[in-house]
Amino acid sequence: MKKLIKSTLIAAFVFYVAIPAVAGDFDGSKELICSIMDIVECGPGGKCQQVTAEDVGIPNFLKINFKNKKISATHADGSKRSTDIENFETIDGKVIIQGAEDGIEGVRDGLGWSLALAEETGKMVITASGDEVGFVIFGACTVP
Repeated sequence: MKKLIKSTLIAAFVFYVAIPAVAGDFDGSKELICSIMDIVECGPGGKCQQVTAEDVGIPNFLKINFKNKKISATHADGSKRSTDIENFETIDGKVIIQGAEDGIEGVRDGLGWSLALAEETGKMVITASGDEVGFVIFGACTVP
């Protein structure tokens, strides 16, 4: 019985000590893969609706490379896109990443975006806005 209690305490201690190491994965020092979970699209007058990544033409997964200051993705059709990280700082336990994207050439679809990544959990929220449209995107990241 004592052996079982000792083993349980050791396992609990190892799990407890390992939590901070995992939290460090989301501080901007490691490359991340992020999954898009929920998207809300809003227009003027507070008209908002839940949409899918396919509805708004964004991929389901993003790769964040802090070292190269790039966010890249492969779309369902196999095409690859990337955008530059123009600003990156840590505030109140969150990594804040910002940039702007022109979108499709010849189409007035450019927007500014901001990504907030919780250092402790890896959960993220992206906000993006353009001409009379705004998006709030919820997701989560992990180390590949």
